[in-house]
Order: sequence, then C-alpha cells, then structure tokens
Amino acid sequence: MKKYLSLYLLTIFLTAPLFFSACTPEESDSTYTPTPPEWSYSATIYEVNVRQFSEEGTFEKVEAALPRLKEMGVKIIWLMPIHPIGEVERKGSLGSYYSVKDYFGINPEFGTEDDFRSLVNTAHALDLKVIIDWVANHTAWDSELTTTNPEFYELNEEGNFIPPRGTDWSDVIQLDFENPELWDYMVSALKYWVEEFNIDGYRCDVADMVPADFWSRARMELDEIKPVFMLAEAEKPYLHPAFDMSYGWNMHHAYNAVAQGREPISKIDELRESIKEEFPENAFMMNFTSNHDENTWNGTVFERMGDGAKAFAVLSVTQEGMPLLYNGQESGMSKRLEFFEKDPIEWDYDSPFMDFYTRLFNLKREHPALQNGDRGGDMRRITTSADEAIYAFERTTGESSVLVMLNLTDEPVIFSSSDLPEGVFTELFSVETIEPSITTEFEFEPWQYTVLIK
Repeated sequence: MKKYLSLYLLTIFLTAPLFFSACTPEESDSTYTPTPPEWSYSATIYEVNVRQFSEEGTFEKVEAALPRLKEMGVKIIWLMPIHPIGEVERKGSLGSYYSVKDYFGINPEFGTEDDFRSLVNTAHALDLKVIIDWVANHTAWDSELTTTNPEFYELNEEGNFIPPRGTDWSDVIQLDFENPELWDYMVSALKYWVEEFNIDGYRCDVADMVPADFWSRARMELDEIKPVFMLAEAEKPYLHPAFDMSYGWNMHHAYNAVAQGREPISKIDELRESIKEEFPENAFMMNFTSNHDENTWNGTVFERMGDGAKAFAVLSVTQEGMPLLYNGQESGMSKRLEFFEKDPIEWDYDSPFMDFYTRLFNLKREHPALQNGDRGGDMRRITTSADEAIYAFERTTGESSVLVMLNLTDEPVIFSSSDLPEGVFTELFSVETIEPSITTEFEFEPWQYTVLIK
C-alpha cells in the first residue's frame, strides 16, 4: 500500500469504534492496556543516525555493523527517520530527517526497500529488534498529502499551511488531529511498516503534541499484528500505557547540572521519587548522556559533563530505566554532528569506550537486578560519610545484587559506609573480588566509579 486509499479509510471510519472525539493531547479514555514486549525487559537501545553512521550513509553499512552492536549487548536498534525528506523550505543542503515527505517511502540516499528489509531481517537473525522514528505531528511542505488531502492540515486565517505553533520548525507544516480521517491514514501508515517490513515498534517524535487517544488506538491496532515496543519522545505520565517508555529528559538535565556543579547530587533522588509518584509502576524511563538533539544543539558529552562522562554513563546503565547509546559514543566521539549536512562519525574501534560500553550493556542484559520496569530491583540508596559527593546504591533481585558507587565531583574523596551489603562481589571493570565492610575506607579519585556484582 503506497498511497492513501479513500475507500479503505471510509470502511474503517464506518466500522471502527468511535475513537474520534475531539480530545486534547492530555486526554485518554482508551481501556486498552498493553504491556511491554517480553524481550524489552532486559533491553538496551542504540540510536542510529544513518546519514552520519558511515561515509556512505546507507542501510547496508548499518547492517554490516549489527554483529558488533550485538556483541556490545545492544538489543534495540532505533533508526532516525528513514523517509524521503522535503525539499521545499529545506534547512541546509540535505534537510532534516523530521521533514517527512512520504510516510510510505524510503529516503533513496539510504538505499532501497530491499536494503531496508535486509537490515531488519539481519537484525532479527541476530536476535536484535528494530524500531523506526515516526513523525506524526507534521510533514514537509511538499508532502503529497498537501495535494491529495489538504484537509489533513491546520490552516491560518488566510487558508495557508502553517509550521507548528511556538516552534522555529520552518521546514514543516502542522497536521490537524481534529480530523478523524487523518487518524485512519496515520494508523494505516504505522501498520504498513510492521506488516510489510516486520519492524518491532516506533520512537514517536514529539509524542505529547499528538492526542493520547490517537496513540492508544495506534498501539492497539499495531499489537494486533505483533507485540510492538513504543518509545515516546516526551516525559508525560498520561501517555502510558500506550507507550512502554518515555524520555528521561529531567534526569538527563540533572546529569548535566550535577556534572557542572549547578545542582547537588540529591537532585537525582528527587527526580527518582517524582518518577515513582507520577508514572505507572511498569513505565520504562530512557536514561541517556547523549542523543541526536543533545549532541548537535547542546554539545558532546565531554562538553557538557567533562571528565564525568563515564561516571554518568555508568549511572545511566545501572539505575532504574533503559539506557540509550547514541552512535559514536562507543568510539569516544568528541564532535557535534551536523544536522542538515553530511558529517560522518570518525570511528575509532580501538577506543577504550568500546570495552567500557560492552561491559556495561552486557551486564544490563544479563543481570536480573538491572531489568527494566517492575522486574528490576529497586534502588536502595546507601549512605556514606561523603553523601554530598558519593552517589551509592544497591539493586537486588533474589540472591543477585549490583552495588554501584560513584564520585560525582571533580575532587578526590575518602569515605566509608556502615550501610554496605554483605557478601563477596566482583568488580565489573577490574574483575577483582571485593568484600566491602563497615571497616573499609574507600579513596576515590575525581569522577571515579565502581560497579560490584554478586
């Protein structure tokens, strides 16, 4: 199905349940309550910027890297938008991925439909999952929908298309979700990629700018095809359970602030408590030290976190939630990738970050206490004699335990604790055997960390 089929959509409109009440994005009256796919509970997620992933910028080159990502412990491959990019009002010479011209098409710069299908099939053969970025809120100015279905768009008083209000997104125009036929079209497009290419779900751009009831309907119809994984680019409790995971934007900003000395480390616990109070018990939160937006617009991890980059990466993997890795971080990437131009990652496969993330992600994948959602062990904060500098916690499930201690300051710290768990632990990076006790005095260098496993 390549085009919008009016008869097909009319049939859906006449026979489907009435999902189409005029609702605000905050409202949701759906009774469908999906659960995360079984495979997602021990998953990590890796974001691929196809354009910059290689000199060629193709699906083929991403496919060739899948065995390496599998070995690193990655489970979910998230591809930034794969669709043709608008040319009218384009930003830069290549344009933004998020200016979608055709929801049923593939950007020819990346390859063909067969190339994309091969990528997905190879991922599945390696027991990896593939989700693609979905931009439901707006399209390119030269989307075919502006001609075939102009009623899908919001218009100004002069009857002209408009960019999303309150943004500087001049290269896209706002869709109108008050129109129930737009819902039908968008759901049919979402289903197309699951049915025809067997993808495993979606990362949904600015999900909170689209009605929650739309996402609930979309999730229900997608799950009828296969269990899918849904990531919202938002941090709104009302979007669950249509979505399995939300962005941990506030936690990410806290990482930056603590690293820069603008917030005390107690800010992390404050946010953890608010998440527990506001979000459903089984909602996943995505933890990250970088992503495509942060890298391009706000700086690399080294610009924002300095020498603390590794310490916050350890925290992002071991605390409650699912860790994200943006392509190139495992290579120690220290440049901001251009957004609208070609700017390939400069890969260093001998980088110590390769082993660093491989150990962390495989620990996440294998250790019961680090599972996502309500299956992982709760974080028990461990008090120390230097709580203003040392962030320490334990996560336990049954007999399995992970003990993490991090110096989140740029000063050396000597500390002890009467709150440490008993037992013999193995340190993740040194593989040394350690039996901590109340008599142990620790000396941590600036930004030093340890991950102890039992």
